[in-house]
Amino acid sequence: MDYEEALKTGLEETGTDRETISRAVELYRCGQGNDLVRLLKAQRCNLVEEMHESQRRVDRIDYLIRQSKNK
Repeated sequence: MDYEEALKTGLEETGTDRETISRAVELYRCGQGNDLVRLLKAQRCNLVEEMHESQRRVDRIDYLIRQSKNK
């Protein structure tokens, strides 16, 4: 598998939208490595924020579970 295919597959597996994937592939094809890295880092930040939001929801459920046990 070449890098372009690995890039597309990797981004698809992370749930990246088609527009961002297309932009990433275009940056790669044009040799704009620095811009590609910036795009990938931005996507990583988005995923980390989603992870933190999920953790906040889990924490809230845990709180509700504890409160329910105490009632």
